[in-house]
Amino acid sequence: MQVLDLAAIDPGARDLVGGKAAGLAELIRSGERVPDGFCVTTDAHRRGEVPRAEVLAAYDRLGAGPVAVRSSATAEDLPDASFAGQQDTYLSVTGAERLLEAIRACWDSLHTERAVAYREAAGVPHETVRMAVVVQRMVDAEVAGVLFTANPVTGSRGETVVDAAPGLGTSVVEGTTVADHHVLDGAPPEGGGCLTAARLEELRGVGQRLQRRLGGPQDVEWAYDRDGALWLLQSRPITTLFPAPPPSGEPGPRLYVEFGHVQGMLRPVTPMGMATLRSVLAGMLAAFGLRVEIVDVGGRLYGDLTDAVRDPSTRRRLVRLMAVDFGPRAQAVVEHLLDDPRFAPVPRSRRRTTAALTVGPRAVAGILGALARPAAARARVFGELERLRLQPEADPSMAAGLLALLEDDTASSVRPGRITWPVVSGLLVSAALPPLLSGIATDDELRTVLGGMPHNVTIEMDLVLWQVARRAAAHREVLLGTSPGELAAAHRDGELPEFGLGAFLDRYGTRCAAEVDVGVPRWSEDPTPVFAALANYLRLTDPEQAPDRRFERAAAAAEVVLAELAARARRTRPVRGRLAGFLLRRARELGGLREAGKFAGLYPLRDRRRRLLLLGARLQGEGLLERADDVMFLTQPELRAAVERGEDPREVVAARRSVHARELRRRTVPVALLSDGTDVETLLPRPAPDDRTLTGTGAASGRVRGRARVVRDPAGATVEPGEILVAPTTDPGWTPLFLTAGGLVTETGAVMAHGPTVAREYGIPAVICVPAATERITTGQVVTVDGAAGTVTIERPA
Repeated sequence: MQVLDLAAIDPGARDLVGGKAAGLAELIRSGERVPDGFCVTTDAHRRGEVPRAEVLAAYDRLGAGPVAVRSSATAEDLPDASFAGQQDTYLSVTGAERLLEAIRACWDSLHTERAVAYREAAGVPHETVRMAVVVQRMVDAEVAGVLFTANPVTGSRGETVVDAAPGLGTSVVEGTTVADHHVLDGAPPEGGGCLTAARLEELRGVGQRLQRRLGGPQDVEWAYDRDGALWLLQSRPITTLFPAPPPSGEPGPRLYVEFGHVQGMLRPVTPMGMATLRSVLAGMLAAFGLRVEIVDVGGRLYGDLTDAVRDPSTRRRLVRLMAVDFGPRAQAVVEHLLDDPRFAPVPRSRRRTTAALTVGPRAVAGILGALARPAAARARVFGELERLRLQPEADPSMAAGLLALLEDDTASSVRPGRITWPVVSGLLVSAALPPLLSGIATDDELRTVLGGMPHNVTIEMDLVLWQVARRAAAHREVLLGTSPGELAAAHRDGELPEFGLGAFLDRYGTRCAAEVDVGVPRWSEDPTPVFAALANYLRLTDPEQAPDRRFERAAAAAEVVLAELAARARRTRPVRGRLAGFLLRRARELGGLREAGKFAGLYPLRDRRRRLLLLGARLQGEGLLERADDVMFLTQPELRAAVERGEDPREVVAARRSVHARELRRRTVPVALLSDGTDVETLLPRPAPDDRTLTGTGAASGRVRGRARVVRDPAGATVEPGEILVAPTTDPGWTPLFLTAGGLVTETGAVMAHGPTVAREYGIPAVICVPAATERITTGQVVTVDGAAGTVTIERPA
């Protein structure tokens, strides 16, 4: 049938009637007041001709008066893509011919430039979309508007937001009027403007009812007619909300801080990766006597820091911890909440855990030993890295025992004592320098001392790749004229000449962007990003901008400033000056080891990934998975059920892949959430806007001017020599791009995080935590990055 009454539609028939009609049918089935109407189905659209007789008969049944003609595409009102305003709506349509014309116009709007662009941004294939059209009796509206059952700006699920204006609601949804704005927080509402308190209360009640019935926060269009009756014109999911934390079962609000951006990772973690990371983090924190609940919110790792904020003995120290390890954004959030009465200090009994008592003496011995003999400490660290690298791969013939191996990684576990305390020693002496040299050294001088740092495995990796690029110069034409993906396929097939890439991948193939997620392919599996980086290096023609020369200059500058600071400190404060000189030297000898801990952790992840893929291949062979890496979208119990009992997980995998793909498209991730879903940063005071100067935090000194290159995914990215790399975040998998970049700008991070650390090593000016940098800066714009001032100035349009 090509025309259906709205009341006769099955809400599950989205492919036949589109998203809007399916949503209206659900409202009718739930007993809500919805204007009468009918739907011209996607069957008619597929045939390409409006079914005139059926449409006019349905129109007559409505009374042949004024109607609203509204698009209802199959890709519309989705959980992650509303398509609001992307297809056309026609109001107060009267007469048969005008109605038929409006239906055809709705069909045509499926292919407008804005609709096509929106589908591409949402990842919706054009060929899969069909258009139905909803025709409804017009409501003679006295007042109309939009209702959000959660605050779309802050994310708070405890607030209802209502925008209203006299007459039809089009002026509200199209933004052509200054609407009355009401935020309802649970207290009795106060009427104002065109809505009374009673109507606000009625709207809030309707919103809560719809949210319960439809299973999530809703964006509702509504209208009051001139008799005072409330009509619902549409209800669809609020697509912009970040997921709220799971219920904790604890009274009062909770604070959750996102851990991934510390590692330069904003993309969602696969379910198997999440299980692995939660276990690793819990173990690390427990070793230091700390208990932090790690939760999955939108595929990201959040830690519940509520108890630490409320603990009188830790709340002030937490601000310093945030500044060093989590960055200025997290620091600002915690400082704000310290003044929030909901997070007032609560006295607690102090208990020293067994773990803390055990770790304390080991820590003192390990740190003092590293400070006394830094060369021996470095030897232990790099010896452990080599031991882990050479561990044998999983044997496919042992598939029956792989589940047990996944639960017992002792065969490939890191011996933490050989790595942890040398790394911690370097971090401690680096952190001790600013207060020790206060009034003696500037921040810029301290950043210079910590630049060009030796013994950093990520820097060494990048410089090795530069040497590979130099050996590949004879094949420049092929490497620049072929896409990175095609080159990666040719490398796997053994069709490329040998220029040292195999040896590079043997040593560093465990790396990739988002490398802490076991579900992400390593460079050894997919070297596409490596070939993209090689192409960037081959475009570099100025010898003075070669990465090894830049690193040498940064190291030489560090040594000069170190000597000057040590002498200045001795002249100013002799005793403290001798200590400062000792710590400055130890910072150079041990500070570069900070990357070693994470690098060591990649080897157990490599082994775990190999075992998981072997099990995935086995399940694929048995018809229980479509592809081997589907195993990364299962949990450990689900994997066991599939392996041991033959339970089919394909439906679960498909659903999780869909959610994962949706979260991959998310541009912003809150640095901190409250338990009701509030993005805490939205509560902070906003600086005065400036169209040209963006402010963040200086993370690597220097000033550079160049054309911006906005990159959201390092795979296949091109950064021409001297361009300013603008990215949401960075981790070690991004750092090969630094070798040609003139400067770095990121939206997240901490001064001591991986990306800024590597930028300092190369002497690249860097500014981090610049809000919406990838949106406000476009590729090709000329910008000036000032790492000392923490500013990015946009000089002219692209």
